[in-house]
Amino acid sequence: MDASLSAYEKAGLEGKDPRCVPIKMESPLPIGHDIEAPAYSQDEQGVWEFLIQRQLAVLPGRACEEFMTGLEHLQLPNHHIPKLSELSDTLQQATGWRVARTPGLLHEEDFFRLLSERVFPSTDYIRERHELDYTPAPDIFHDVFGHMPLITDPDFADYYQMYGLASLHATGENRRKLERFHWFTVEFGMLHEQQTPRIYGNGILSSYQETFHALGDTVERRAFDPEAMAAQDYEVWHLQPILYVVDSLKTLKTEFKTWAQESLRLL
Repeated sequence: MDASLSAYEKAGLEGKDPRCVPIKMESPLPIGHDIEAPAYSQDEQGVWEFLIQRQLAVLPGRACEEFMTGLEHLQLPNHHIPKLSELSDTLQQATGWRVARTPGLLHEEDFFRLLSERVFPSTDYIRERHELDYTPAPDIFHDVFGHMPLITDPDFADYYQMYGLASLHATGENRRKLERFHWFTVEFGMLHEQQTPRIYGNGILSSYQETFHALGDTVERRAFDPEAMAAQDYEVWHLQPILYVVDSLKTLKTEFKTWAQESLRLL
């Protein structure tokens, strides 16, 4: 299979889940107040309620402080799915980011461009009940509960925009390196908090199984190393066997900038 393809593109071509096939934007996505909220069913609202209450019960003492502070900032409802337009207002006031509504997993070029403009693309559909423990495809719980709290943090918000800028101008193997770096930071990152590993990656924070697995004895937690992370392959279909731990979100921002400039000749 073509080595230039992303892990999600490979998964899509293998026929495992059509939701993992990236979508190419054909027209601008609605942003902020242009987003219309769907009419969710009672069962869909129930899925949100179950997921958020389950994660809120297990994340204190496991998630990093910045994430927990971000949750307080967002004030996500427990009993119904929030409106993306309202969350966009909150992020814009906090760090200058806005929210766009996307119909699914975006093609990487569209995704990078939005990040570079401080716009976070979020789905507005929610997983089905048979996927309560894990879904390889994004949904509104993953995007809102997993991603958005950290975007209220200035260091992470700046890092995420820098990541988008670097990736937008990357080509060839550098793009694949940045894809892997994203996986081991934004999606499955961990950091040290009072010399104890804590979770900041949204793929872990939005998954009940990954939350316990990431802090358990079977996972290999390695020291933060951009070159090693950029070379480490991964798969999206199972619990992650390897994670990388950074000292802080500020370190993530500064080390990424240095690596992108000096090693990749970007930014």
